[in-house]
Amino acid sequence: MPGQAMPRTMFEKIWDRHVVATEEGESLLYIDRALIHEGSSHAFDTIREQKRALFRPQQVFAFNDHYVPTTGRSKGVNGIAVPEIRNMVLQLEANAKEHRITHFGIDHPEQGILHIVPPEQGITQPGLVMVGADSHTSTHGAFGTLAFGVGASEIMHVMVTQTLWQRKPKTQRIVIDGALGFGVTAKDLILAIIARIGVGGGVGYVLEYAGSTVRAMSMEARMTVCNMTIEAGGRAGMMAPDYTTFAYMADRPYAPKGAALDAALAFWKTLPSDAGANFDKTVELDASTIAPMVTWGTNPEQALPIDGVVPDPRHAKDAVQRAEIISAIDYMALAPGMALSDIKIDRVFIGSCTNARIEDLRAAAAVAKLGKAQVPAWVVPGSRTIQHQAEKEGLDKIFTAAGFEWREPGCSLCTALNGDQLQPGERCASTSNRNFKGRQGTGGRTHLMSPAMAAAAALKGRFTDVRELMVKA
Repeated sequence: MPGQAMPRTMFEKIWDRHVVATEEGESLLYIDRALIHEGSSHAFDTIREQKRALFRPQQVFAFNDHYVPTTGRSKGVNGIAVPEIRNMVLQLEANAKEHRITHFGIDHPEQGILHIVPPEQGITQPGLVMVGADSHTSTHGAFGTLAFGVGASEIMHVMVTQTLWQRKPKTQRIVIDGALGFGVTAKDLILAIIARIGVGGGVGYVLEYAGSTVRAMSMEARMTVCNMTIEAGGRAGMMAPDYTTFAYMADRPYAPKGAALDAALAFWKTLPSDAGANFDKTVELDASTIAPMVTWGTNPEQALPIDGVVPDPRHAKDAVQRAEIISAIDYMALAPGMALSDIKIDRVFIGSCTNARIEDLRAAAAVAKLGKAQVPAWVVPGSRTIQHQAEKEGLDKIFTAAGFEWREPGCSLCTALNGDQLQPGERCASTSNRNFKGRQGTGGRTHLMSPAMAAAAALKGRFTDVRELMVKA
C-alpha cells in the first residue's frame, strides 16, 4: 500500500533511532551506555592529556571484575598481593571518582562482572545502544539491545562525546525451534550453533536469535547465548524483548518506574522485527537434535556432543581444516578417535560472564550434590548479588560439601589476569567462553561446557554425560 513503511528488523529499528549523522559509508551513533573495567585506564589517560571532560558521566558505569582476586577479599584492595593489579583497581576507583562515574568497586555490595551487574541492576534496557571495554558486551543483546565491545580509543571517544562512528553491519537470523532435551542447556545450544556456522560464520553480521526455543528461554539462558555471539565472529547478538524480559526487569534499581515504565513498555513492544523483515542470511536449527556439548580443540567451533570422538585429520574437508585439527590435537594432547568421555581433567571452573548467574549455579549444584569432586573445582559467582542469593539458598554449602571451592565474584580463571590461572599442561573443564591456546594460563588446556556438565566432570574426574548422572539420581 502507498505510504506503508517497509518491514524492518529489530537491529534496523534500533540503529536508525540512534544515527546522528552519516558520512562516507559510516554512521555516527548515539551511545546510551558505556561499560568499563580496570583495563580502561588508557582512555582516562588520553582524556587527561587532552584536557577533556566526560560528556554524560551518568551514562558511564565502571566495574572491578577482570583483575580482582576471588579469595582473601576481607581486606579489600589492600589484600591484593600483586602491586600492579592493586594499582589497576585503585586507579579505576580514582578515575571514577574524578569523573563522577558510577563505580561498582571491589567493596561495593553489588560488585561483579560488567556483563552480569548491568542486567541485574536494570542498567541494561531494551532499545539501547551499549558499548563496553570487553568483547562480550554482546551479552546485553539478550534484552533487545544493540551491544558490542570496543577498544580503548573508542571508549575514550564515547566518554567525551557519547557517540561513535560505525559501519553498518549486515543481519543474520538464527532460528531455533523445538524444545531442548533433558540435560541440554543454553551453553550447549550456543556451542552447537558455533559448531554449525563456524567461528567466522558471524563475521560482518549482527545475529538475531529467534524461534520457539529462544522464546521459551529464561533471561539467564538468553544472556548465555548472546554472550558467545563473539565466538561465532558476530558483531553483536540480539533477541527480541518480550514478557519474559519485562518480568525480569521489574523493580530493578535502574529500571523505569511508574509513568516512565508505561512509556518504556509501549516503546519496548515495538522493537521486535516486523513480519516480512529482510535478513541478509538465515540459519535454522532443530533444538531437539542438540546434545550436551564439549569442545575438544582450541576454538569454540571445535565442539562435539559428549558421545563424540576426537576427529581424525585424515577426514578433514580440506588442507586448511586438516592443519587446524592437527594443531589442536597436538596442543590439547589428544589422539584421533579418542572418545570425549575418556578425557581426564585436572580441574574445573564454574564461572565467567557466560555462566556465573544464579540459574547456572543452581544447575551445577543439582549435580554437585550427587557426589564428591575428584579434582580441584572452583565456583565463582558473577556478582555479589548472585553470591548472596546462592548463599541464601544454601548452594554454597552444597558445593563445599561436595569438595568444590566457593570463591568471591570476578572474572577469575576465565581471563587468568588476577592470579587465577592454569599451570602448563593442566586440563580444565570450564564454563567460560574461550578455549584458545593459553587462554586460562600459559600451556593450559581448556574445554568449554555447561555448568551441569562441568560439575559432572568434577565428580568423575573426566568428561561425563550429565544426563547419565541425573537419570541415576
